This record gives sequence, C-alpha cells and structure tokens, in this order.
Amino acid sequence: MEPSALESLITVKTAECEGIEPFGAHFSRVTAVRVLDVQPLGKGKNKLVKIDAGGGKTGSVVCGASNVRTGMTAAWVPPGTSLGDRVISTAVIDGVESEGMLASAAELDLSRDGTGLLEVENVTPGALLPLKPDWILEIDNKSLTHRPDLWGHLGIAREVAAITHHSLLDPVKLDILPGGNAPWAVEIADHSLCPRYSALVLENVQVAPSPLPTQARLESIGLNPISNIVDITNYVLAELPQPMHAFDADKLTGRAIYVRQARAGERLKALNGETYDLHPEDLVIADEAGPVALAGVIGGADTAISETTTRVVLESANFQAASVRFTSARHKLRTDASMRFEKSLDPENTLRGLARVFQLIQEVSPGVHAVGGVADNRASLQGTKPILLPINFVSRKLGTEVSRETICEILHALGFATAETTPGILTVTVPSWRATKDISLKDDLVEEIGRMIGYDQITPQAPLVASVVPPANPMRAYLRQVRSQLTAQGFTEAYNYSFISEEEAARFGFDVQKLLAVSNPIAAEMTHLRPSLLPGIFKNIVSNVRSYHEFRIFEIGMEIHPNAGQSLPDEVPRAVAALYNMPGDEQDFFEAKRVLECVLPSACLRTAEARPYEHPARTGEILWHDVPLGRLFELHPFLLKEEGIEGRAVLFDIDLRTAQEIHAAHTVRYTPLRKYPTSPFDLSVLTASKTPVADIQSALRSLAGSDLALIEFVRQYEGPPLPQGQKSVTYHLEIGAADHTVTAEEVTAVRNRIMDGMRQQSYDFRA
Repeated sequence: MEPSALESLITVKTAECEGIEPFGAHFSRVTAVRVLDVQPLGKGKNKLVKIDAGGGKTGSVVCGASNVRTGMTAAWVPPGTSLGDRVISTAVIDGVESEGMLASAAELDLSRDGTGLLEVENVTPGALLPLKPDWILEIDNKSLTHRPDLWGHLGIAREVAAITHHSLLDPVKLDILPGGNAPWAVEIADHSLCPRYSALVLENVQVAPSPLPTQARLESIGLNPISNIVDITNYVLAELPQPMHAFDADKLTGRAIYVRQARAGERLKALNGETYDLHPEDLVIADEAGPVALAGVIGGADTAISETTTRVVLESANFQAASVRFTSARHKLRTDASMRFEKSLDPENTLRGLARVFQLIQEVSPGVHAVGGVADNRASLQGTKPILLPINFVSRKLGTEVSRETICEILHALGFATAETTPGILTVTVPSWRATKDISLKDDLVEEIGRMIGYDQITPQAPLVASVVPPANPMRAYLRQVRSQLTAQGFTEAYNYSFISEEEAARFGFDVQKLLAVSNPIAAEMTHLRPSLLPGIFKNIVSNVRSYHEFRIFEIGMEIHPNAGQSLPDEVPRAVAALYNMPGDEQDFFEAKRVLECVLPSACLRTAEARPYEHPARTGEILWHDVPLGRLFELHPFLLKEEGIEGRAVLFDIDLRTAQEIHAAHTVRYTPLRKYPTSPFDLSVLTASKTPVADIQSALRSLAGSDLALIEFVRQYEGPPLPQGQKSVTYHLEIGAADHTVTAEEVTAVRNRIMDGMRQQSYDFRA
C-alpha cells in the first residue's frame, strides 16, 4: 500500500496524521568504501583521500574530517545523491577534483554526531550500507491522549493490521525470560503509586555503538543514539510502548531496589546534568544509599550506563499517571518516558518490555546472559470486567445494519475477545492495553466498530430524539449585553490570565496572605489567583501606550476569592473598563461616567475615600438603584509614572453578579417619544470646589420634578473671577409637558422654582 493511502486510512479510522515524509532516501545510494591513502592538501585541514569503492573501482575525495585515516571503512555518498535539499556532485576543491563526499553520521541522519566520518563495520567496499529508505507518518499526539497503546509503534501496527485486514506480528517472545529466583529484591512502599515493578540482572554486557539500522530508526523519530544498551531501552519505549531504564549494577549500593517517596533533603543528579531537590511527594527509585532515579521521569547520572559497564539491572515498571504528571510538572521536566506514563500505561506490559530488551541486547552483545530470574513485584489487580454488547445495539447506534460476524472480526483484529454467551448478546473481554483509560462501556465498543467500518460508509441521518432547548442562562445573556454596550462605545475586549504575581498584588494593595496560592503555577511569577481584574488591565495599559496615544479597553472575567468553609473559591464576575488618553484632561472622567451610564442606565456616583491606586480627588463609588456596584476612578499618577507613562487613565470596575440581579428585578418599560417640543435653558451653579457634582445634579432633578425632560452636564469651571475654593458647574435642562407645548411663563416658573430651591440649599448661580 502506498504511504499516502495508509496516511489517509489512519487519519479516518484511528488518529490524525499531520503529514508524511520520506526518510533516508539516500540510503539506496550510499556505499561503504575503504580508505587507501590520505595526503595533506594545501595549508588547510583538507586532505586528498584515495578510496576503494569495490569492484576494482577507485576514486578521489577531498575530505576535512579529523578522523580520516588509511585502512578505515567509511560511508561514501556518490555524485548525484541528494542529502535533504543538497545534491552531492563532483567538484573541484583546492585545485583537485573531488568525487562525491565521505559523510559523518549527522550528514546521513543517523545521529547528531558530526565530529568525524562515520566508521562502517562488517560491510565490504562497494556494498550499500545496511540501511533502507523509509517513510515517516507524523501522528498528532493530541488525538492519542486516551489511547496509551498508540504511544508505541506496536499499537499503531495493530491498528494498521486491523484496517488493512492483515495479521499482527508481535515482536515480543516472553519465553525468553529466565526462570528461577531473582538475585535482586524489589520493594514497593505504595502499590497505588507503582502498581508493578519488574527487574532483570544481566552480566557480560558489552557497551558499544548501536548497529546502523537501530541508530537510523531512533534518529528518524527524534531520539539521539547513545550506546547499544541505552538505545535498546529507548527503542522499546517507542515500540511497545514501555519506558525502560538500565542501571549499571556495579554502581548500585546493595542488592535491592526500593520504590518509595522521597525523603526530606534528598537530591538527585539526573542524566541531563541537572541536580534536583526532591519533594516528599516525588516517587523515586532508590538503592540502599539513596535515590537513583525519579520514577517515570528520568534516571540518575551516578548509576548511568558507561563504556565500562559490564553488569546491568534492567528496570521495567508501571507508575500511577497522576503521580508522574505532578512530579514532571513540579520539576519542569517532561521526558519521553513521563509523557507515556502520564497516559496510564498497561501494567501487564512490564514483563513484555523486559523480554523485548533482553532479546535485542542478545543480538548486539552475544555473550550477555541473565543472572537468576525476574524480580516482579506487583499489586493484586482485579481483572477487567467483561462488557455485554447486544448486537442490535450496535446497529441501532450506528444507524446501519452490522452483522455478528463483522462485529467479531473487527473486535478480534483490535485485540478483543468475544463470545456469544446469550443469543444476540456478545460478551466482550477488553485487552489490558485498552482497559487502563479507554474502553469501559458498550458505547466505547460501538465507536471501535464504527470507525473500522468507516463513518463515511454510514448514511447520515438526523437523530430520532427530540431536541430540547437548554434552560435560559440570564447571566450569559447579561454579559453579552454588557459586551455589546462597551464595544459600541469603542472599547476593545482584552483577555488576561487568572493569575497574578506577588508584586502585582502589592501594587494594588492586596494582602498576599489572604489570596489563593497556585500549587502548580504556569509561570514562576504567576503564584496567586487574581482577587481583581485591575492588575491585568493595568498591564494592558502599559503595553498599549507604546503604540497608541489613546485607546479604550475592557475585560469581563472572574475575581477569585477564598470561600470560608467551602472546597471551591468564590468566583465573582466583574467588568473593568479603561479609557486612556495622552495628555488627557478632566473630561476623560466624565466620558468614562457617560460610558458607565450606557452599561448601567441612571447610575450615579457618590464620594468615596480613595484607595492607594486611585486618584485622591477623582474617585467615586458607583450606585445603581441605590446599591453599591463598584468604583469609577482615575489611576493614581504615580502608578503611570513608575512605568514612564504620561497621560491619564480612567477606569470603572463593577460587580456584574449584583448588577445582573438588579437588572432582572427592574423591568425597563417603553416610553413613547414626546409629541410636544421642550424648552431648554442652562444653569451655572456656584458652590464649593469639593461639592460632588452628583449632589448638584440630584438637587436639580428633584426640584425640577416631572417637568424635567432632560438634564445634561455641560462644563465645570474654577478660577478668576470666581473666589478661591469656588467652582461653577453648568447644566443644560429641558422642560416639557406630555399634553401640550409649554409656555414661556411655565418655563420661567420651573426655572425660578429650581433656583429658589437651590438657594435654600446654600447654592448660588452665575449670571
């Protein structure tokens, strides 16, 4: 089958293939050659190399590798061969004709070692290297989260065999494992964290580079070849999938392996060169001297395989998925092993992993032998409960007739066992590799059958069940309304993380001790859940002023507060809107108030004591239907100056949970347009500078009564010729009646009533 056709079938029936690409096309041309002579060429590092290309053919190649020498067998890339985007040709170098090139392992995509030429063993000159071109199918890992078996090539091979109606060839030979007592003991402190741990001791091991085919396969999937023993454990990790680890037995203390949680003060120097301070919740593999590996994540450097290793303890274990995930996240260390253990691997796979590694090591180290039998410590696991699958249930769910024979054929191909214990009902036994996190219901089996039949083979039809409209969500509708109002006023919505740093909390006066801490922050500084949306909006302001002199932004999100006596925190929906202008003036405050009134019609302000981040003279508490809902304020200038920002930023912060309750309780009724014109006039009220304009407007509205059709703020003025400490606040008023056009006398009467009443309240008026 063509690779492209297989890619399509896997995508449709198993998991999404992101692409397909050839690997090692040059292997069909790269041959072994023997170096006959090496002569210096000029003053540089280049050398003229005479080669024996087999069959009596010789040639000359210019090579600068430091390890080229007479008598070695190297890999030769003949002219006309493509290495990636590069075509090797015959070229003149330093005045000498060079035929093709002698290549390093890195240039041939066999490893990442480009320090010298690849030395080839057991290949006669002129023969092709023992490598074949291949294809790589890239499968999207996101679609494999619930399928731990597909994190290994054997799982994919099982799927391909089922799709193409072929038999699966299992590479594992369990009978290769020796019997008898194990020379090493395995002790597990908590089987809930480690359901199974299997180990095998090998002697007379010879550590050397892996054969070229093994190196090529590992490199093709992004694993760097290291040595034959380590490479084989990585090979089995990718194949079965069963993460494996090999300890140098002579570097272990004692003759027992302990699987336990870390103790206070313990540290581990890992294979990546880093040293980790262990947490008491970390699961470790230890000998009598202390930790030698971080369970399921990474091995220790002190017990690693080296060129002098002759005795090996092979580890094949199964760890609880959540434990490995938390340990990996805690130390910010994700490895190929941890990514697989996080998916809930099959505990039955540990012995299969040992058998496969033992078989492959025997191939690369012929003198190796096992010492004693397998140490296998496991929890007493309950068997998987069979699933009853009515045959007509499959047809009804898929919407097409499926025969008993077809169902059994598909399930058998995927590794399930079936038996018709009751007429019309199959008893299905789930294989261990599908039972950890995947198949548990008869509906899951229907999905298996459906995807193998092919959903494109099933005629689509509308469901036979009646659709039910979900219950109304008043809060969602109200939030949509708030968003609509703000965007209509030129605001752009921002989305911020629900986490803040201790520095941000302190900037806005929050007590860090009273905030909810994040046990596993997504970034080192994002340590607490936000008690307010203000820190996020402030960061938005700081980032936007670099590009814009004025802008309007808002965010709707949750404040998160501790909830005494409750397991979950209290999440309060709020809206914060910011209006920035450079240089800005006092009109920005009134513009923000106007926008607020679009969101909360008829909202008003009252004086409030400024908080540390609020301007001391431009702060007010928002009232809506006499209920406090939030704050309208200008940011304190020092906050902006700390960031080197000029201009003004005015914000309002409102409680949407309370606002929605008020909104639901107050029905807005339609008022028809006035049939008769209104008569306008302006009033400039003189009062003390500190008198809130809300008090002035409230007094004017009250005195005008039902005759008032409209009142609007016009301007505020302080300065000569007004006395110091006085201000003039101008309002535009319109007077009207519902049943007639008001006369000049009626307007004058209302105007005089307002002015007399205001004077009685100690206000005055400018001429």
